[in-house]
Amino acid sequence: MNQPLISIVLVAWNSAAYIPRCFQHLLAQTVQDFEVIVVDNGSKDDGCADLQEKYPTLALRVERLEINRGFSFANNLGAQLATGKWLTLLNTDAFPEPDWLERLLEAAQLHPNAFFSSRQVQANAPELLDGEGDVYHVSGLAWRNGYGARTYPLNEIREVFSACGAAAFFPREEFLNAGGFDEDYLSYHEDVDLGFRLRLRGLKCFLVPNAVVHHVGSVTFGKKSDFSIYHGHRNLVWTYAKDMPSALFWFYLPLHIFINIFFLLYFTVKGQGGAIWRAKLDALRGLVPMLKKRGAIQKNRKASIAELHRAMSRNWLAPFLTFLKRNTENS
Repeated sequence: MNQPLISIVLVAWNSAAYIPRCFQHLLAQTVQDFEVIVVDNGSKDDGCADLQEKYPTLALRVERLEINRGFSFANNLGAQLATGKWLTLLNTDAFPEPDWLERLLEAAQLHPNAFFSSRQVQANAPELLDGEGDVYHVSGLAWRNGYGARTYPLNEIREVFSACGAAAFFPREEFLNAGGFDEDYLSYHEDVDLGFRLRLRGLKCFLVPNAVVHHVGSVTFGKKSDFSIYHGHRNLVWTYAKDMPSALFWFYLPLHIFINIFFLLYFTVKGQGGAIWRAKLDALRGLVPMLKKRGAIQKNRKASIAELHRAMSRNWLAPFLTFLKRNTENS
């Protein structure tokens, strides 16, 4: 078989309810020069059974893991098995519109040395955005850009900090050269960390607003589960420790400490103190190996401090306003 232009990696975990719909949307793509690599992350359902027989026209490989090794490990495995020039990560509960790959390829031709984020709309409320790339704040907090906002007419390709891993488009060699996702993270914040490392290596990230996927989201663990709080808040500390260049690291360290104290108090009051305290204590326990990784990461930095700083959100109130707005909407 000829080498495909694009490799699409799908990580499945008890995804039987979503895989058929996802595959139908892949079959409808206007660009068909792709392979699909499904990594079954220890599923207990039959969602990945007989996929080759069900979809004989797709160039399809299924890799089965005995246990759930986490989102990061599974995507890295898929990337290592991929053969395409472009690596596309897609959640099984994300359903791309027919011209999704076509629009991403067009953007890649316009913007070399870059990676790309899709526009995500909420599958169950298509009038609302599920996100347009990720925001990274100088405090170390990150969030999905535009989550919950009303959809609006498509506009020009624009720069964002990083791409949400639910529907992202990378030069495969750059993904691998950067080390892929950090497997110590398991899941949550792993896409922001990877985006930060790619930016340090000189790449930029662009939102492609007409590359649209409809995303269910928060299917596996929920938005405010102890699992999501633990991994998200542990991993944000590790990302700051590994990736933030020294000049910015020390300047914004007081704000980073303050934001961590704020969330310790907030989730303790909300009755999830066990998850948030474990997150921060385990983040501190893991700092030594993360700082060892930092040495290699910062050694390969090509982007200037000023360029990285411009790509971040710098409004000191933004994390609090964003957090309070989303909690008010979801309450």
